[in-house]
Amino acid sequence: MKRVERVYCEILENIIQNEKNTFTQKQLSKDCQVSIGIVNYALKPLEQMGIIEKKQRSFTVINPKKLLLYWASIRNLKNEIIYSINFDENTRKIEQMMPPCVFTAYSAYKFRFKDAPADYGEIYAYCNIDEIKKRFQVNKKILPSNIFILKPDPYIKKRSKKSVAPTSLIYADLWNLNTWYANEFIKELEKRLEL
Repeated sequence: MKRVERVYCEILENIIQNEKNTFTQKQLSKDCQVSIGIVNYALKPLEQMGIIEKKQRSFTVINPKKLLLYWASIRNLKNEIIYSINFDENTRKIEQMMPPCVFTAYSAYKFRFKDAPADYGEIYAYCNIDEIKKRFQVNKKILPSNIFILKPDPYIKKRSKKSVAPTSLIYADLWNLNTWYANEFIKELEKRLEL
């Protein structure tokens, strides 16, 4: 995850979980483990689009949904994938076989909300590649990948609960997937978020 994306995730998670919409650059810098310069860089387009309103020593988010959509549109999930394979098993079994990781996209939605709006055929997780290679043998047949491993990030791990990515990150990652069922998950997630 890019450092500016940490800032967007932190803001959105505070809005979603704590209903907090006023922030200081200094606290965001500390929480995201990035410089104040990165925080200011991340905030510049938000101010230009009317997503935030800057004050003397803080800023207020006035349009969180627009922030979520902006982040989803600039996120590049494909660049986060560091390993992918096809494993001949259903998604439920693969999820059970996964080493310690942070699930995102479909699996994360299912684990967070105890529901899945559609069947899905891929697993996305932030995880150590070595552990994946030990547990899953590469399928010799030429088939599309169904396990996608994303570059682990200490911020994502810190912000995750019970091996499930933060809600705003789940949304941004789903937004970047081009399956018909990703759209079903996004529709349901938007209803739950009520931003």
